[in-house]
Amino acid sequence: MATASNKNKTPKTAARKPKAAAPKSKPAPKSTTARAETKKSKSVKKAPPARAASAKKAKTSKPPKRAQASPNARKTTRAQATAPSSKQRISPEAEVEKIRASAERLGIELDQDEALQWLTQMAVQDANEVTVDTKHSIYGAKVAILDFSPQDLGYFRAIGKIVAVPDQPGVVETALALSGSAAQSKIQKNPGDADYFQRVNIHAATRQDAIKILADLMRAKGLDTRNGPNYHLLAVKFGTHTQNATRNGKALKKGSSMTWYPPDLEAGAFEIELADGGKQTIQWADGMVEPGWTKFDWIVADTARGALANASNLLDVTWEAPDGKITPLDSAVDPYFQEIYLDPTSVPVFSKIVREVSEDALQKYVADLEYEVYKYLVKHLNYGKVAKRSYNIFRLTGRHAEAAYMRELFDEPTTALYRVWALFDTLSGASAPDSRLDRVVLLKQYDKLIEQVIVSTEGERELRIVHALMRARDEALGLQPTLESLDKTFETPREDVMELLNDYFHDLLYGFEPIAEFLETIRQRHYD
Repeated sequence: MATASNKNKTPKTAARKPKAAAPKSKPAPKSTTARAETKKSKSVKKAPPARAASAKKAKTSKPPKRAQASPNARKTTRAQATAPSSKQRISPEAEVEKIRASAERLGIELDQDEALQWLTQMAVQDANEVTVDTKHSIYGAKVAILDFSPQDLGYFRAIGKIVAVPDQPGVVETALALSGSAAQSKIQKNPGDADYFQRVNIHAATRQDAIKILADLMRAKGLDTRNGPNYHLLAVKFGTHTQNATRNGKALKKGSSMTWYPPDLEAGAFEIELADGGKQTIQWADGMVEPGWTKFDWIVADTARGALANASNLLDVTWEAPDGKITPLDSAVDPYFQEIYLDPTSVPVFSKIVREVSEDALQKYVADLEYEVYKYLVKHLNYGKVAKRSYNIFRLTGRHAEAAYMRELFDEPTTALYRVWALFDTLSGASAPDSRLDRVVLLKQYDKLIEQVIVSTEGERELRIVHALMRARDEALGLQPTLESLDKTFETPREDVMELLNDYFHDLLYGFEPIAEFLETIRQRHYD
């Protein structure tokens, strides 16, 4: 069963149980006067909210960070999430008019023709229907294809060659896809990462034989792509911890994924500290007991663009027995509602695997997305992630007016800061002593980030962020001594960028009443 996003996917576990709290009053959106004033005409973009001083003074408090559940709340399960909408349909024209009114009030530029075209197309789409785009040699769910732009296909296919685990004729067959924001490039112009999803079907006599093949395949892939001028391996996820422990002071919970860093892969082992003070060596073979969440993370460099990105590949592994029966190695075959497959020759593999997707996969997928919305509303405040996950819920449950409104939010200038925020981590990883990433690309990336920050921010925040980036760039050039880790250098700038993004998305999400009501319904749940 898939969760909301590739990068933030958690191991497949028993369903969490939300409780619905007594209704509370909806928080009012912050002042939008400054936004509306910046909209002089349809062709003029609004100023980023950080520049709107009057809006900053007038804004009301954000919703509370933690939801308080009612003592009389009714328990439900994650599988009982919002079902696809069966509300009475209104015409696409009427929906556009509703969106236009809110967008105009909030100073959002709305392309009414594009919104009407998308709403009309979505009105006749089936979320489960798969289509092949023969012109661009891609395939996927029709609702996913509508959100993908083929403009950067060459770039994504080049990264795909780095991240994909290879087929082995007669033994391993795969289907590689883009996922996350990279698969929605038509509306998300500034994706934070390059996330991939790969279906891996292993032919073997027994489940244990399939796991052994997977273990060898993953370790070989990690070692083969540890370092190069355009890639740097960060970590591999393989195996599940069987007890609580710590590693270098960091808590490891029972049931959490084992993380293998490049030196661990080479050694085939790493050490953990047990609760009784003793130590234990985890061997690579220990991961075979329960492979769990299987994933790779790299930093990749595009020398032509002078850009860096985090790239990941999440594997959904199945075992095909000699009698043809297909069994997932991690409890369920993932659905395919947000994937763009990059090679049509893998259609036969994709087709036979997704036949095993459960009939209630859409409902479970939406339930996982709703939990992710709750998590970023209540536990780890991040309105950008709330927006992305809510968009996927709306487009899959028939709430197309809400989805069409949100499509416009991702096209505003402030959203470029999402990539700035993501690249703080990328640059930290690229500074590793053993990294062989192209230094020219690294320096070009710093320059581009500095330029983007200057365009999107102002005042003290701009000074802090630019100063940190310039200092880190000079350290990379050897012009300044390294005084502290980049994680420490970027700590305050990262918080500044996140606050700007939270202000932006909070204002505009709560500025459209149907979305505000949806978010408050989610906020008032309580998950055990």
